[in-house]
Amino acid sequence: MTTSPDFRIRDVALVAYGPTIVNSIGHGAIAPMIALHARALGADVPTAATVVALLGLGMLLGSLPAGALIARIGERRTLMIVGFVDGAAMLAAALTPTLWGLSLAIIVSGLSWSAFLLARQGFMIDAVPKEMMARAMAGLGGSHRVGLFLGPLLGAGAVALFGLPAAFVLGAAMSASSALMARLMPDLGQDGREVAQSTGHLSVVSVLVAHRRTLLTLGSAILLIGACRAFRTSLFPLWADHIGMSPTETSLVFAAAALVDIAFVYPGGWLMDTYGRMVVALPVIVAGALSLLVLPLAGGIVSMTAVMVLMAAGNGLSSGINMTLGADVAPVEGRAQFLGGWRLMGDVGISGGPLLVSAIAAVAPLGVVAVILGVVMTLGTGWVGWWTHQVDVRRRAAGV
Repeated sequence: MTTSPDFRIRDVALVAYGPTIVNSIGHGAIAPMIALHARALGADVPTAATVVALLGLGMLLGSLPAGALIARIGERRTLMIVGFVDGAAMLAAALTPTLWGLSLAIIVSGLSWSAFLLARQGFMIDAVPKEMMARAMAGLGGSHRVGLFLGPLLGAGAVALFGLPAAFVLGAAMSASSALMARLMPDLGQDGREVAQSTGHLSVVSVLVAHRRTLLTLGSAILLIGACRAFRTSLFPLWADHIGMSPTETSLVFAAAALVDIAFVYPGGWLMDTYGRMVVALPVIVAGALSLLVLPLAGGIVSMTAVMVLMAAGNGLSSGINMTLGADVAPVEGRAQFLGGWRLMGDVGISGGPLLVSAIAAVAPLGVVAVILGVVMTLGTGWVGWWTHQVDVRRRAAGV
């Protein structure tokens, strides 16, 4: 990790944030369209929610293998490989005429995206000094949000002109472009990998067992945050469809929410570096809980936008919180393997959230689903607050 007092985040901005923005444009374009594409292929509401959940399932399945892969070949090569794989998966999603084909493509996309995001986090840990880590990670999360803002806008235009599959073609082009951009970044972890090759790589299981308490306590708070964020791309598009909004209108609402996300990124990073992690970890849960509780009151595009903006404000303020906390507690040896386990905890939430939506939607109306999940998130605020506060206490004791 760099410790230069002359370090400036803009020194690594292009190689750190550029591929993330481009990749996220593609995922932003397809995010509100997965459920709608599934519906167009004949899925009912619970099945469409399950197809959305497959993206998180793919990320879940890819987390630990991604950590092992990065430990052996490094962040740069990983980004290049998974970018092209993700592009191929999105193109397959655009062309398939069946729900099974769409489902498989979404799983592969999730596998690839998990490795992409994990590699970006590892690069930042090597490139940025500790005292600026939160702002750098918030910027990384912010670059992701820039893509999620631009993606639905471009996706809405593509869908309006060429139909739903066009959003997935756009996503494929962006993923392949991010893979090419990864060639610009330096391979900062090469020396460490050479040492590990001579002494033997730590197994993923051994690293996870050694740090199991951290993963089960603080990691479970990350799980809750991941689940809360996942409701935006599972329950919210289904509610928009339920109240009669068109796919183009849904994309534009997602774009407006993404813009709010971006506006809160820098303040959130500054707050994390200045006042600690808890001060931004709680807003994402609180705002998410409130958004879910009031979602059944949204009956049109204006009220739907207001609900999405409320969730986006908390989500943007906590930009980079998962990656920052991971950097705070990651060990020096076996870091990539640990971060794979850390990503797994967040991905359990990302995949579990839509699955929970699907399960409840099978037996209850969407409005009831939203209220139940809002209550769950309300109960989770205390748990998230306690464990992120413990990180702040340890950081202060260490003089960071």
